[in-house]
Amino acid sequence: MIGVIYLGNNPQTIERLKYLPGRQVKFTSSYMEAAAMCKPHSGSDHFIVFVEKTVQTEDITAITYLRQTNKDTYIILLTPHFSGSERKVYQRCGINDTLDVNSSVTVLDKKLQFISEREGVLFGSKVSRRRILRFEIPLWKRTFDVVFSLLALVVLSPLMLLTAIAIKLESPGPALFKSKRVGTNYKIFDFLKFRSMYTNAEKRLKELSKSENQYAAKDSSKHVKTSPLGEEAERQMADSGIESEMLISDEEVMLIGDDYVVSETDFNHQKEDEINNAFVKIENDPRVTKVGRIIRKYSIDELPQLINILKGDMSIVGNRPLPLYEAEKLTVDNSIDRFMAPAGLTGLWQVEERGKGGSMSAEERKMLDIEYGQTYSFALDMKIIFKTLTAFVQKDNV
Repeated sequence: MIGVIYLGNNPQTIERLKYLPGRQVKFTSSYMEAAAMCKPHSGSDHFIVFVEKTVQTEDITAITYLRQTNKDTYIILLTPHFSGSERKVYQRCGINDTLDVNSSVTVLDKKLQFISEREGVLFGSKVSRRRILRFEIPLWKRTFDVVFSLLALVVLSPLMLLTAIAIKLESPGPALFKSKRVGTNYKIFDFLKFRSMYTNAEKRLKELSKSENQYAAKDSSKHVKTSPLGEEAERQMADSGIESEMLISDEEVMLIGDDYVVSETDFNHQKEDEINNAFVKIENDPRVTKVGRIIRKYSIDELPQLINILKGDMSIVGNRPLPLYEAEKLTVDNSIDRFMAPAGLTGLWQVEERGKGGSMSAEERKMLDIEYGQTYSFALDMKIIFKTLTAFVQKDNV
């Protein structure tokens, strides 16, 4: 049995952790006491520690101490928000995972179940963890990648030069576009493409992803059912004799925040929709330039990734490296398995999607990514490459 410890003093979080089914959580506001609780003599062989994000300097001290004194402890940071710079700092000092500080009891329990099911992997010896959790590209695949990408760069260099000139002539800005992508083993690297959009394109992504995303849930009739807010909610809690941040009934659990009351079922539906719609795909994107539409149609914009392949960031065939905002939504359940596989220029879902006329749901994409990671071989790679070469002209404007 894995022990669970909460390091913090947020009463709302404490109440939610108290209701975890079948788990007795230990609570403390002292990181030294939490470290002492993580010792094997405490009744459990392994421990999961929820650390509430507060002041960064204090958090770093606490997490570093926990990591140094208990190297096999699994540390989950509970946070309402996380900037890129903060993420790097907290990762360096030793966190294993993050969760929204307002996560429901169900979400917290699912995370604990996920970790428990992989206890032998996550809490094994350092050698075992490195062997199981880190994907190592096979020699045959790496050799093929280097030879193929070198030959392709030599043959396609005139086309790449003309493309760069056309991009510069049409709109101001660099010919190459760099973005942070997440590939194999959740490794973040600079992903290269020919620029196909105007230079202010990323500023409009958030707005467009809500209104034009092809992967967004089609059923817009679902609305979260809420109860009275503010003073009225507090009055109802007082009348019921409940002083916590959670209302419990025989039929439903109501989660109460500063300005809302929402059923746990509706809250979980919201989180599920966010995960299911992790991918963003916009049809007839107005951010794309005229040259951009041409090089996208013929996949010319992808050619600079041959450099990524030479560097070892990617493979010719594999799962598509994801932007950070998409990868962050795929850190639960078996979605993690897609990152324990090669990251590639082309892959199984790309050729399958083109075979279906460009129509494929986000869930189908994730399943094909996982399938490739579990079954890839030289024969499958050759089949995917052949399908890519014969169907590189996309049938839809994406």
